[in-house]
Amino acid sequence: MPSSNSLFSSLLYFKDKRLLTIFWFGVASGFPWVMTGSAMSGWLKDEGLSRSSIGLFGLIFVTYSINFLWSPFVDRLKVPLLTQKLGQRRSWILFTQLFIVVATYLLSSIDISNQLGLAALLGLIIAFFGSSQDIAIDAYRIDILANDDSNYMSAGSAMATAGWWTGFAGLGSIPFILVDSPNWTWSEVFVVLSAIMALLMITALIVKEPKTDREKALNLIQTNYLNALPHQGNKPLFILLIIPTIFATIIYANIGYPALPETLVSQNSRFWLVSMFVVFLLFIFSRQLGQLNKSIRTNQTQYTNSQITLTHKISAWLLATLVAPIQEFFDRNGFRLAISILLFIFLFKLGEAYLGRMSIVFYREVGFSNGDIAYYSKMINWATTIVFSLIGSIFTIRYGILKGLFIGGIAMSSSNLMFAAMAVVGPNKLLFAATVFVDGFTSAWGSVAFVALISVLCNKTFTASQYALMVSLGTFGRVMLGSYSGIIVDWLDGNWALFFIITALMVIPSLLFLYSIRKPLTRLIENQNQ
Repeated sequence: MPSSNSLFSSLLYFKDKRLLTIFWFGVASGFPWVMTGSAMSGWLKDEGLSRSSIGLFGLIFVTYSINFLWSPFVDRLKVPLLTQKLGQRRSWILFTQLFIVVATYLLSSIDISNQLGLAALLGLIIAFFGSSQDIAIDAYRIDILANDDSNYMSAGSAMATAGWWTGFAGLGSIPFILVDSPNWTWSEVFVVLSAIMALLMITALIVKEPKTDREKALNLIQTNYLNALPHQGNKPLFILLIIPTIFATIIYANIGYPALPETLVSQNSRFWLVSMFVVFLLFIFSRQLGQLNKSIRTNQTQYTNSQITLTHKISAWLLATLVAPIQEFFDRNGFRLAISILLFIFLFKLGEAYLGRMSIVFYREVGFSNGDIAYYSKMINWATTIVFSLIGSIFTIRYGILKGLFIGGIAMSSSNLMFAAMAVVGPNKLLFAATVFVDGFTSAWGSVAFVALISVLCNKTFTASQYALMVSLGTFGRVMLGSYSGIIVDWLDGNWALFFIITALMVIPSLLFLYSIRKPLTRLIENQNQ
């Protein structure tokens, strides 16, 4: 894929005013993590709560891993009073932001040490609507750029990343600066946080709504299902029962398999048991869906209202909302290519996940202090992520998404070898800083191309659904398999150098999948550019 853009022409993409909107939406996307993460932990710590109590609040972040479960409704449901005036995307963004503001303000008014349960509930509300905001913001970004060539997706991915880190790390420093003063309490700080979030709502009020034919397309899909359902008897109901079963199983796994005794199923076997069960359900689901699709293609009968029951209408709406996004992705790409794409998404950042899960433990065991970790790992990583996400996007614009992914994947793998060098050398601060710097820019580089590819792969009719599903698949791989990182370190008898070499090799399967499908992916990207 030869370069078609000079450095100057690549930079010109960033003149687009829509990218400024994407940046500010990115800020709004990252900011809720402050209220439920660092600021909440700091408040709880100052109130004298135990580490275990503080750690339990981390469970609310599961909502970000499973937000694909309700993402189809963001494509389909209208927000009362708001959608007609603002449009589908902006109304959902403003709706979720309003709940974040209210919940954050209510947090400021409670006695957190004596109302821990209420604090956890309000934190869960912030996380739920924060993750729902992410669905709508990602869909807005893709919709607003979808009619242009794929280079805009790369630029948009960089601006979204820079915005997210600005909201999370930049604005995230405000509560700690304020509370460090004797004139401020944590309750007052959370009033400020709610006010900042309220200011970020202005973006959704003043920007333009993307123009799409989503509603017309979804209504046509629903009509096709509705005409096919009378032939199917109760089979559609069976299909619709499989979907919540799969969702419930994934949620159950994400919250730690509650009430499942280890005497019945060992901890190491739980992931594989749940995965096999989900695969079995997906197999049954695909068989039933295939029969339904066959009925849609062969049936030309137009049924009267008396022949179509309320059950048919509800089933058709749910199928068009929950099933059609998956069906469209497989129909458009073909089964083999679709599976290869999903496997690539699942595997691409697996090595990075294993590294990230054990990085703090590694830093401490090597001999770095908490202060060293805070300064080198956090501050340097924030700055390099923002700067190199922009630089990585310029490279991706100039040389293409696939080259950006190949080079980003190889660079991420190579950066893991620097951690192996740290394990051998010991607590050398200069090497620590260099390693974090390289890790930050390689991760940002790969992430920009990765997000751009997923954005291009989405159909505009199902933007929110398909993007959230693909991102969650990558998150699922990192969260679920990444949890085995500690087991691998123990199996290696604490040989950190060998562990990081193994994580460097983990990118190879994903790059092999990417190489095998490079030609059809190139055609998909070129179709986007036409």
